[in-house]
Amino acid sequence: MAKLVINEERCKGCELCISACPKKILGLSEKINVQGYHFVELKEPENCIGCAFCARTCPDVAIEVYK
Repeated sequence: MAKLVINEERCKGCELCISACPKKILGLSEKINVQGYHFVELKEPENCIGCAFCARTCPDVAIEVYK
């Protein structure tokens, strides 16, 4: 199983990774980071396939995928 790590403080909530995820398991958090953005969070970690489309799409390099 893959492990997805999201840097909540680096994320600006652009939602590009949400669109890129083939499993549709990412979503915006209700919480906000220090910059005032709703950051992305992994809603269903058990369904992550480790494709890393989210990490490659993120313009802020806020996502890392470990297999």
